[in-house]
Amino acid sequence: MLLEINNLFFSHTKDKPLFQNLNLSFEANRIIALAGESGCGKSTLLSLIYGLLDWESGDIIFDKTRLLGPKGNLVPGEADMKFVAQNFDLMPYATVAENVGKFISNINLKQKKETVMELLDVVGLQEFAHILPKYLSGGQQQRVAIARALSVLPKLLILDEPFSNLDFPRKIELRERLFRYVKQQGISLIISTHELQDIMPWLDQIVILQEGRLIQNDSPEETYRRPYNSYVAKLFGEVNIFSEEESTDFQLSKFSYYPKEIKISENGFPGEVMESRFAGNYYWNKVKVKNKELVIFTDDQLEGPVSVSFM
Repeated sequence: MLLEINNLFFSHTKDKPLFQNLNLSFEANRIIALAGESGCGKSTLLSLIYGLLDWESGDIIFDKTRLLGPKGNLVPGEADMKFVAQNFDLMPYATVAENVGKFISNINLKQKKETVMELLDVVGLQEFAHILPKYLSGGQQQRVAIARALSVLPKLLILDEPFSNLDFPRKIELRERLFRYVKQQGISLIISTHELQDIMPWLDQIVILQEGRLIQNDSPEETYRRPYNSYVAKLFGEVNIFSEEESTDFQLSKFSYYPKEIKISENGFPGEVMESRFAGNYYWNKVKVKNKELVIFTDDQLEGPVSVSFM
């Protein structure tokens, strides 16, 4: 086991504990998403793992070594880990290439340059190698910080909302290159996110927090298909939630159905189309069935009375 969190207690203020008896474990060579609504404790947990915050009791064990946190480290952080937080801590008067190469040995300068350019290619910034960070956007600075963190080939890379400052085309480009690179290099990755759908194809494990409590810890497919509660289901985007009474009335096997899990069919529950809007590669529809408004995605625009069935 690469990382273990045992019986962890932590609070920002004495009267309001965040983590109470938190237990988690992460295997090596995996990409793990830490997800939940804002304020659920994602960033705090990452800071605890990296040794930026002191915890009250419990153990954090990394690579079979019990971590001591700030009390035991003169320099913040942990060996064999790298953490890219929301502030990127770049050297302002060094170029992008110099920032990325900060931790790489100067013994072989030719090899160092090649490594720096390879890392800049991973984050899509090769053409900015000789630019100062102040001329970059926030998203570009974030990518420089990620490349610098990768340069030491840490056993564990921790990223806090790494795609939050990126536009959509750059986000698509970075996530695939980044995930492929860490897999190739055998780097374990913990990534906090509120956009699970965007990165789910590359994940091995999803950990869901709610107000400091561990709600679910499963594979991506298990988490998506069998969310523990409505809080988890809503993290994947639009979803139709049914009360126990509604589930019985509709004869449903579960409490949540994503819009693509409800189909227009010949033999189903009668419904009335309230709205049908073009949304790119599908139509977004609101259909009223038994006085309940359902969101349904279809290939074609809907109109008039329809009948629906649940997958």
